[in-house]
Amino acid sequence: MAGGGVVVQGGAKNYEGGVTSFVLVTCLVAAMGGLLFGYDLGISGGVTSMDQFLKDFFPKVYRKQLNKGHESAYCKFDSQLLTLFTSSLYLAALVASFFASVVTRMYGRKMSMTVGGISFLIGAIINGAAVNIAMLIIGRLMLGVGVGFANQVVPVYLSEMAPAKVRGALNIGFQMAITIGILIANLVNYGTAKISGGWGWRVSLALAAVPAILMTVGSFFLPDTPNSILERGHVDEAKKMLQKIRGTPNVDEEFQDLYDASEAAKQVHHPWTNILRGRYRPQLTMCTLIPFFQQFTGINVIMFYAPVLFKTIGFGAEASLMSAVITGVVNVVATLVSVFSVDKFGRRVLFLEGGVQMFICQCLVGIMLALKFGLRGEGTLTKFDADFVLFLICAYVAAFAWSWGPLGWLVPSEVCALEIRSAGQAINVSTNMIFTFVVGQVFLSMLCHFKFGLFFFFAGFVAVMTVFVFYMVPETRNVPIEEMNRMWKAHWFWGKYIPDEAVIGSSNEIQPNKTA
Repeated sequence: MAGGGVVVQGGAKNYEGGVTSFVLVTCLVAAMGGLLFGYDLGISGGVTSMDQFLKDFFPKVYRKQLNKGHESAYCKFDSQLLTLFTSSLYLAALVASFFASVVTRMYGRKMSMTVGGISFLIGAIINGAAVNIAMLIIGRLMLGVGVGFANQVVPVYLSEMAPAKVRGALNIGFQMAITIGILIANLVNYGTAKISGGWGWRVSLALAAVPAILMTVGSFFLPDTPNSILERGHVDEAKKMLQKIRGTPNVDEEFQDLYDASEAAKQVHHPWTNILRGRYRPQLTMCTLIPFFQQFTGINVIMFYAPVLFKTIGFGAEASLMSAVITGVVNVVATLVSVFSVDKFGRRVLFLEGGVQMFICQCLVGIMLALKFGLRGEGTLTKFDADFVLFLICAYVAAFAWSWGPLGWLVPSEVCALEIRSAGQAINVSTNMIFTFVVGQVFLSMLCHFKFGLFFFFAGFVAVMTVFVFYMVPETRNVPIEEMNRMWKAHWFWGKYIPDEAVIGSSNEIQPNKTA
């Protein structure tokens, strides 16, 4: 059967200009939006494993944790209210992403960054001062608004600012910021857990204000992208911005492609209706299934609940937090692998290798827990066993960090034409958030009921998504955003959905790769 690969004969268009320091700085500042998401991913799991936090807000969970003789190890933290604290953010992000789509299209990319930063700052202040469950949840909802706006706009901003030849590496700056945010959160939790008096959790939650301030202040100094400026009808200003970010006055060819794409986009008055048309079926599929699959790798249950998970399988409180720090370091280092390889080897190679590695690691963790804890959840890990489980989880995190982590944001952000880009990214973010919410909300309950089988559950999804990538996801390396339709037209399956008039003419021929 034909595979999903596409090769570009002669390479993509070679527009003049290159990677300027101006582009690097603006992309670095914009990627700070990833710190918002990353810090939150990392902070919640550590806080929910702190005894004083549990005493103050979730006393039933705290008492269950102390009742070691009568409680299955798998069920120590099974509480819907506790998981609601973590997952409520993603429900708010789901709703906010749709409003962010409108703001991004009508008022520009930087406006969405400003709104996201301010919302996140308000949420951090409320959480740090919380005295009851209601304040915790309201704070998390405000954080969710910030995450929804940031995750909707930042990947699009990075894709539009970067030259095609380094678009992957610069866009992965967003994922890099997420991983750094997770690591910082793990280090903060490790430190604040040692604060005498039991108020360290307040410091952990309140410090979310730092990435919020960085993003908010940074957004005031960022320029808007040429695509966004054109989208709002400022032709001369858009061309000047393109010349500035490419470092050359000779941008006529690239600007003409941007202008043509913008004019086509202006004929679309209802992007939400438009993206449902048959000609956009490939983009709609990618913006829906890729974020869905990304969540069902199981990664966020590791990032949300790493300290809780390690505590569940027998690590001490301090060892649990330190193990989460170790996985955070692995996450950052492995993301660097993606930064330096995504534009050299392509997206598909990383997707496929990462899928195989995650599948193996999840199966081995499931087997280890089955042998040591069985169905009753009673047992202990030797030091060797604990170290081996930690190694497997680190290998799993590394595989995700150079594959589905960054590529789950990169590919949907780069495959959509301008006329459906804001809608496509909103679908991408909202799908990601709704399944982040679902997985986060049910994970501790699933761990209690599925036991070690939970890891086989996620391994099954990883197998399915790896097959999906092999057959259905084309290679987007070095393909300019404005020429993505040519790539879809050449695909063995998606080509039938793309009309001939949707393909921008070019001297570079794209041919289907029948061998995948």
